[in-house]
Amino acid sequence: MVKKALAVKLVAKPGKEAEVEAFLNSGLGLVNDEPLTVTWYAIKFNENTFGIFDTFAEDEGRDAHLNGKVAEALMANAGELLAEPPSIEKVDIIAAKAAGQRSASSVA
Repeated sequence: MVKKALAVKLVAKPGKEAEVEAFLNSGLGLVNDEPLTVTWYAIKFNENTFGIFDTFAEDEGRDAHLNGKVAEALMANAGELLAEPPSIEKVDIIAAKAAGQRSASSVA
């Protein structure tokens, strides 16, 4: 079961939106080589705001990802692509539904 996650917000510099989107697309190849990353999503909130949401079974996977190639590439390119430093939040999963699963709810 996934219990840990990262929520990352990325705000592109004006004129760099397409490059941020391309960077996120290229990140998928890197994260596919991370066996402890359960899921990884690159998302777009609006024209210049993007995000990454990824999940892990334990802190070990999350820490490995934070020290991995995607994080390294993000920090190396942040100054050129982003209007502000990336906002990286460690979050805990409290409920989840995965494909093929029905989750029980404690809500009546």
